Amino acid sequence: MAAPSDTLFAGASAVSVRNEIFAEEITARPSTTPSLLLANFTPFRISRLASGISDQLAQLYQERFGLEIPEWRVIATIGSSWTCTAQHIADSTRMHKTRVSRAIAHLVTRGLVERTCNADDRREMELRLTKAGRAMYGELVPLALERERALLACLNEEELRAFNEGLDRLEEFLRLA
Repeated sequence: MAAPSDTLFAGASAVSVRNEIFAEEITARPSTTPSLLLANFTPFRISRLASGISDQLAQLYQERFGLEIPEWRVIATIGSSWTCTAQHIADSTRMHKTRVSRAIAHLVTRGLVERTCNADDRREMELRLTKAGRAMYGELVPLALERERALLACLNEEELRAFNEGLDRLEEFLRLA
């Protein structure tokens, strides 16, 4: 025999059943809880913007160089410092160490990055771009800078200055700078 609620709510969605069962409780809740419109929530907007920019660059780097986002970030980080560790890459890019490790392994396999033992700490590996890696870095940098210029061209000089100052303050507040 079916329970009374089984026939009462036959064909109803889980949400409508929940609303029917808890109708008194739902209407009794105070409406003082602030609502959140995700599209106006600054952390979401920044994340969405970063993803959009990163996706646009990723398409270029994938088509032109066969690189995924973590791989091009590894190349860009090593290339700007000539040598560094995987931990430095993880810290400076905010990528998880597993993603960094996989990207490095793939770049080593492709002959773009080489590992050498750190003379001061034999447990730590220093990373360097190979000759092919440096050549790729030499092609990546102008493309990245041109994409940045094109992106920021929608801002006038005053807006760009304010935007950069805002980014600086946010990075300082979050201790990312």
